[in-house]
Order: sequence, then C-alpha cells, then structure tokens
Amino acid sequence: MEGEMKRTEIMNAMNLSHRGNFITNYLMPAIKQELLEYTHPEHPNHPKQKYRLTNSGKELKQSLQ
Repeated sequence: MEGEMKRTEIMNAMNLSHRGNFITNYLMPAIKQELLEYTHPEHPNHPKQKYRLTNSGKELKQSLQ
C-alpha cells in the first residue's frame, strides 16, 4: 500500500474481488489493529473515503520487506 488508497484500489492491489469478504476479513481487522486509518475518520461512509497506513502499519510493512 502506498499513500492514500480507495477500498477498490486496495482490493485490486491484493487481487481480491468480493467486497464483503475484503471488508470483513482484511479491512476492518487492519483498522481495529490500528494498521490502517480512515482519511475521513469522522465519516466512515464518506463517498471519498480513502485509507492510509498508520505508523504501526508502516513499521509492519518495513519489517516484512
């Protein structure tokens, strides 16, 4: 993940197509573990919502490379 990305962009990068499965098994767990954060945290369903790595997410990414 690089910079801010839409849900569909993340799904495409991961080669996933089922929206519900992605949200339940990948997106929400990453947000709960504070690896990803909303760009519009006050409105999770904002039409222009994107996601970005938190500092913890960046550290994990760095450790996996």
